[in-house]
Amino acid sequence: MQPQSTDAAQPGIPNGTTSHQLRALLAMVGVSLLLNYVETMIIPGILTIQTFFSTTEGTVAWITSAFLIVGSAVSPLFGKWGDSYGKKRMFLIALVFYTAGVGMAGFSPTIYFLIAARAIQGIGFAIVPLALAIIAETFPNERIATAQGVVSATFAIGAAAGLIGGSYIIQDFGWQWAFHSAFILSLVLFAVVARFLPRGHPGTGRKVGYETVVLLMAGVSLVLLYLTEGPYDGWYSPYGLGALGAGLALTVGFFVAESRKSNPLIQLNLLRIRNVLVANGIGIISGIGLFMLFFAVTFYAEDPAPLGLGLDPISAGLTIGPAAVLMLIAGPLVGRVVTKAGPKPALVVGGAIAIAGFTLFVYNRATTTDVVIAVAISMVGAVAVIIPIVNMISVSLPRETVATGLGLNTMLRNIGGAIGPVVATTIMSTYTTTIRVPHDGVLIPLSFPNATAFDYVFYLGIAAMFLAIIFSLASKNYVFRKQPEK
Repeated sequence: MQPQSTDAAQPGIPNGTTSHQLRALLAMVGVSLLLNYVETMIIPGILTIQTFFSTTEGTVAWITSAFLIVGSAVSPLFGKWGDSYGKKRMFLIALVFYTAGVGMAGFSPTIYFLIAARAIQGIGFAIVPLALAIIAETFPNERIATAQGVVSATFAIGAAAGLIGGSYIIQDFGWQWAFHSAFILSLVLFAVVARFLPRGHPGTGRKVGYETVVLLMAGVSLVLLYLTEGPYDGWYSPYGLGALGAGLALTVGFFVAESRKSNPLIQLNLLRIRNVLVANGIGIISGIGLFMLFFAVTFYAEDPAPLGLGLDPISAGLTIGPAAVLMLIAGPLVGRVVTKAGPKPALVVGGAIAIAGFTLFVYNRATTTDVVIAVAISMVGAVAVIIPIVNMISVSLPRETVATGLGLNTMLRNIGGAIGPVVATTIMSTYTTTIRVPHDGVLIPLSFPNATAFDYVFYLGIAAMFLAIIFSLASKNYVFRKQPEK
């Protein structure tokens, strides 16, 4: 029986939302804002942190790599725990890890302590698939997509606030206060979520076997280790190739072991469901394309003219401001399109919009205004791709496996997100031009990516999104009709 609604609709909120559902939705929106704020506020402070600890570029890169690797590895496990022991319980546990990691980071005495704190934050990254699973559990099928669209739309708002706010905080108070402020927000959010988030389904109570979980986590971690360290250690270093080979072997071993278990972490037969397979494939492909875009645009905005726009970090962050506003509008609208027309049309249109944004970057990026427009179009296309694939996972899997499925999808999108910057870095380090830039009152020669490098990155982005559209044509479309009230 579908929930009866007695509450008035609110702007951006799915029509017919009950107070019970609204509390869950607002809690998930708050967590999404926090996560994206924290993870993007770090970006303007990377160089400051490197200077503070007198460390190398390769070492300081682990501030983001540690979070990504650990977060990707634990997402399927926390999803499984959520299905087994209750999503709210595991959500709060993940949020405790995230809050603890943020709190520790601001008091880091060494770069290695900071990296360890970021790894603990990575455990808390499991709040992302759990949040989407809570939405799927709380809302009826015909309103899941719109509610997930609201949550997805907040990604850019949190990111914009993080880039701009982080730049000001780091500039005026120091990088430590970026984490201190986030810790305070995390504590407040934890108290709100613990108090107001509905309890939800208690879970199936099925025990989780950890033998195969270790294989998956180790395998994914080693593959991501290779991808993140490749630009610094070299793609053919014995250390890197050893990590890649071991990671692939462990991942294959995971699937072999899973096929023989009575209570597997991931029921492999469910992964063969057409829409689940398509959603995971698009997740990897779109992750590659979109993170190539974000990485290249960041460099282009801050590289000195004439090779880039020569913007300071704050101005570069402001370039995604209009995109954040548009995503806030587009997210719920895309959700309604998925509900009324199905995921396939939304995926095709979203991929086409993203391609249009990439194309603008190739042919029209001479001014800041040009970049603002292209970023806005690209990010609207991104949200129009993410919402359908998340919804396809949410409604295609049995309810007792949704959190696990979303955890796996999050992991795959993160793998794509790790590959994207690697591809962009390789291209931008291959096609460079040396120019003289001022440094301590002296002009010194430095190499920067040139126009050819950025063109190739954006061309590959177009190809990735085109491939995502091809994949989407293999999906099985569906629509939901609103259930009559009884």
